[in-house]
Order: sequence, then C-alpha cells, then structure tokens
Amino acid sequence: MAGTASVLPLQDYIASLDKICLPKVLQVCSGVYFQGSIYELSGCEVCFSNGDLIKVIDIELLSVSCEDISNNEKFELPIDHTGVFKLASDEMPYTSLEEMLSLRPVALNSCLPFIFTCHSKMTIDNFTLGADTVLTVLSVEQHEGEESQVRCHVQGQQGASAEVCIPLSSRGEFYECKSEESFSLQEIMTSPLLRSRRFHFDKRAMSERPLLLSPIYQVHAIMHLRKNVLKFPSSLEVEVVDVTELFKDLHFDIPLTLTEVLSQPDESFPTVAEVLEGPESRSLLKCNWLPELKIGQLLFLHGKGTSAMVLASSIKGRKAKQYFLISQEYNGRFRRRPREFNSVYELYVALMKSPGLRVSVTRNSEDEEEEGVPALSVGEQLEVLRCERVWLPCGASDGQNQSVEALICQPLQEPDEGDDDEEDEVKQEEQKEELALPLHMQCHFVEKLTESKKYRLRDLGKEFTWPQDVKVVARDAELESDPLVGLACLRLEGAMIEPTIKASLPNRPEHCFQIPVQRLSMSVCFTQDPLPWPSDQPPKFQVDTVTEVTEAFYYEFCKQGDSSESPPPRPPKRNMSSSSSSKKTSKKSTKKKSSKTDNAKHPPTPTRQICTPTKEFDSLTLCKKRPPAPLPPATLDASPPPIAPRKHEVERRSGIALPNTYVKAPESKKTVMLHDVSTDVDSDHDYETVDMPEMVRKVQENFLF
Repeated sequence: MAGTASVLPLQDYIASLDKICLPKVLQVCSGVYFQGSIYELSGCEVCFSNGDLIKVIDIELLSVSCEDISNNEKFELPIDHTGVFKLASDEMPYTSLEEMLSLRPVALNSCLPFIFTCHSKMTIDNFTLGADTVLTVLSVEQHEGEESQVRCHVQGQQGASAEVCIPLSSRGEFYECKSEESFSLQEIMTSPLLRSRRFHFDKRAMSERPLLLSPIYQVHAIMHLRKNVLKFPSSLEVEVVDVTELFKDLHFDIPLTLTEVLSQPDESFPTVAEVLEGPESRSLLKCNWLPELKIGQLLFLHGKGTSAMVLASSIKGRKAKQYFLISQEYNGRFRRRPREFNSVYELYVALMKSPGLRVSVTRNSEDEEEEGVPALSVGEQLEVLRCERVWLPCGASDGQNQSVEALICQPLQEPDEGDDDEEDEVKQEEQKEELALPLHMQCHFVEKLTESKKYRLRDLGKEFTWPQDVKVVARDAELESDPLVGLACLRLEGAMIEPTIKASLPNRPEHCFQIPVQRLSMSVCFTQDPLPWPSDQPPKFQVDTVTEVTEAFYYEFCKQGDSSESPPPRPPKRNMSSSSSSKKTSKKSTKKKSSKTDNAKHPPTPTRQICTPTKEFDSLTLCKKRPPAPLPPATLDASPPPIAPRKHEVERRSGIALPNTYVKAPESKKTVMLHDVSTDVDSDHDYETVDMPEMVRKVQENFLF
C-alpha cells in the first residue's frame, strides 16, 4: 500500500478532482462487485481487486445523485435536468461572518443580494445593530492595507433604511435567511462550494425536503493488460489511495488488435511485441509461421503498410487443391498456359475481358437442328468475334424462331501444302461462314496461344486481365523454398490490396513474413524489450512473398468480388410435348431408315444355333451348390446291395454314363424336348448340331471324378 496516504471512497475522491491535475495513479484498497456482472454496464469494468493500479486520464460528468436527508432515499437525475433548486437554510448558526460567506459560490457578486440575521447585538463604529436584525449583503469591499468589509443594507422602522459596512472578522450568531435565488444542476456541480450545501426543489410537492447533491462521473482510466480505455462510474463502492508520486513512470501494457497496431504512428516501429491472444483455430491462413504465434510469444514488428497481392489456386490433380497469396514483389517468372472453358458462356465472359480470343474444340458436339445448335468436332479451331442476338428455332413447334444471345465465331482452317487452287477457294469460302453458338450451349474449348514469353507477376497484371492460367518457369531466388515451383498449373484468380504488418520471430529475426491484418484475428501488446540489433545498423531482411491460405479464404474472396455479374443464361422455353413427340418420331424414322440401309448393304449372315441347357443341366454345374444327397430308404432285407459294375466298363460298352445308384436326381417338372436338327445338303446355311447326351456325360464325369 501507499504508506500513510489517506484512503477515500472513489466517489469522494473523483468529486474532489480537478481535470487540470490529471492524470492520477490510484491504488485500490478494497474492491467489490457491482451488480454482479460486467455485462450490465455495456462491457465497462465494474470490479477491481486489492492492489490494482488505475491511471485516471479523464473524467466526464454523467448524472447527479440526490439523497433525501429526511429518509436517506437516493435517486439520480440527468445532468441536463431542466428543474431548478433553491438553497435550504441551515439550522446550525455560523460563528463569524467570514465563515458564512465562505460557503457561498466563488463568484459571490453574481448571486447577490444575500440575506442573513444576527441573533446578538453588534456595535460597528458607534452604530449598534439590535438582535435579529435583517441584513442584506450588497457587495464585498476590499482595500489595500485594510480588512475586507461587507456592505450591507439595513431596513429600519417606519421605512427608514441605511447602509453599514461590517468587517468579515465580526463574530456572533449568524443565520441565513430563506433566499429566493435558484440554481440549475449544472451550476451547482461546477461550484465546489455549492456542492457542499443543501438544496430543495423549487415549485414541487416535496420542495421542502432538503437534498444533498453529489456528482457521478464516468471515469476514463487505463490498467495493466486491459483492453483499450476503461470506462466505469465513480459511484462504485471502491476505496482508493492516490499513489501518483510513487508511480510517476509507470508503464501500462495495453492490448492492441492488429488493426490497432496498424493505426500506430510510424515512429513506433520497429518494436518488440508480445502475443496476448493467438489466432483462431480455424484461421484463413495456412503457413508455417502461424503455429508459432502462441500466447507469450515475442514478435519483432518491423513496419506496416499495404501490399498488392494476387490470389492463385492450383489445378486439382493428384494432390489437393492449394491456394496462395502472392505479393507483386515476387521475383519468379511465369509463362501463360491455355485456359479451358466448359461452356459458351465462359467464352463470353473471357471475351468481354480480353477480345481477340481463339480457341480449339476439345470434345465433339452433335448438331441439333431443332435447337439451332451447330455441330463441333474435336480439333476444330474458332475465332470468337462478338456477341449478338440471333434468331434460332429453339425447339418451337409452331415454326417461329426465338431471339437468343449467341457468340459469333469464325472457323479457322490450317493451310495445307498439297491443296489445289480450287480447294483453297472452297476453304476460303467456308472460312468466311460464321457460326452462332448460343450462350446456353454446353461445349468444351481450350485457348489457343502462340507465344512463349516469360512474365513477371506485375507485368501479367498490366497486360492481361484475371483470371489467367500460368506456370512458374523460374523460381524466386530470394526465397529459401519456392512453394510455387513444381505445380503443373496456377490460376491467378484476381488481385487485391491487403494492409500488412511485417514481422519476424526471435529465432530468425532477419526472416520476415507479412501478416494480412484483415485476415487474422489476434491481439498483442508493445513491450519495453530492446531490439537485438543496433538501431542504426538493421540486418538485411528477407521477406516471404508467398503465403499459403485455405479454401475458406478463397470463398471469402469470391464473396467480396463483383456481385453485379449476371448469371449464365438459361435455355429458352419450349413446348415439351411437341418437342418430345417430334424427337420420338424422328428417332423412329431414323431407326427405320438405318435398318433398311443396313439390310441393303449388309445381308444377314448365317448364325450357329446352339442348344441351351435345361434346368437339370444347370443343376449339375459346379457354379451352384448342390444339396446333400438323401440316404437310401431302409429295407428289411439284410443282404448287401448288389455291386454295380465299374463305371468305365459300362461306358466302354454303351458309351453312356449310368446314373448313380445312391443319388437319384430329381426329375424336373418341365421337360424340354430337344429336336434333332437334320442337315440339309441343299441349304446354304451351315448349322452346328450339339450332341446333348454326350455333353451331359462329360459334365457328370467331371462332377463325380
């Protein structure tokens, strides 16, 4: 504690403060909770612990607490209360005129006249004032070398009046008379002398009840490791002691978010900061330095600024798709790669950003005359000219065309050396024909590029529009490991301006990385620790220009993009019944035509007739499980059963396998008659006959042996 300094309630101490003497350092002697929760005061600090240090930097008058002396009831009035108050006369007498006038406002002349009485006789320069004489103070006169005097007016009998000067040191039994002057709350709170007096309401039912008025301030203070400036009311039941002289050079660590660090002056950098609150578990960043930002970790903050960055994504392949933030200070080299388009609408979007687009078809597309969609074949090259509205059938049954948006493309023919002049003319005429591709048409294209120039990242942004497909052909030599090298293709999605803070870790102070302020949520505080290098000799810093981010970062970037882009067009409406019937009839007609033409061109060839096995034959195959054979029926004859001849001997004689005597195959309910197919010598067809008993014999033999 602070030695023998006086301990005061917070309310009394703040009420006695003058804003000119701020700041003040207070130490809490006793702290209690106020209304149980810190959220009941909109997040203001409402509880202090014993020994806490508070640095008061400002006070602001909030309201006025009114205490009814007759019943000790308390209530609050706003500072802009329009009512007025009158002074309540004190029952206790004053022993001297100076004591009575000292409790008046500072500007005494502004609240005159002031009426009082004296219950004892007074003799002043051969002038005697009787007891209970009513005196009205007109002014206070002060002369050099003389005692201050009060000029008073005395009302005599029968209308006679006089003025008399009474020294301030005059002693007696003085009482204030009821005064008619009134004061506002603002006037009472700005005068320390009036705040110590008692008042009563003017023109109210309870106007005679004396009230003790005391101000309630909102205290602006800072504390160690507390967020921003604390604001709490002075009415907290906390006792404090003034320790300003003991802690003149006290430094409070104030938590700062990355946005607040960005608002610090440039003179604050470089500095050492401590992590008070680490990043969230689901961060938008995915870099190697992110796990190092734990609570208590020191950071070297080298500076702040804005950095132009490009968001890039890898093409999904064997590895998972990756996303990167690439600074335009990246010194690697890129080479453009042809872009792929999966619809005509994607061609349209690319054409709006970069005219003069040439593509090649990567998948066949059949023509649909009813829809007005032309046929495209693999390898066909097109030059996209413009977008305009054209009239197409679009499956209308009434024969009327519909107006749809389409890309007008011109086919490109590669010159052949062996063509004749007539063929060249025909190709030139075909080349002049233009194709209309509706925007809702689904087809696959690949961009046709003729250059192999190497670009820097900043040059790509100047000469082309986003998105662009590129490949890193030369790594950034300033990076220890370039994560972009080795990726088959990178799609540069778009550019952005990111406010960043350049920082490094104590184990590698020269290896800097850029923290995107708007993409990372954490808090730090500036410390008084010195930098590990001389202020005039900073080391040579190496800055990472590639930061890996998560897929969530990519989606956040897409949300912040241009939302005014129109969605892809839908196919035009059509009569589904008519179109389906027409399609069916067309399919039937095409099938009939194709069958007739096929029969005419290719006559039917003779086919081999192969007999299909019966159910009994299926039951003998090894593919199906057979139920266990039943036991032979019990007989009374005890003689052994006759011995059957060996199978191979019977087979030699008859050529037909005998059935097993112990296993009787179930007879099928349905018998299939096998007709012998007689060969016709005169026939042109050569049919192969199958000997069914021979086939059954072979299967049984395989099954039994």
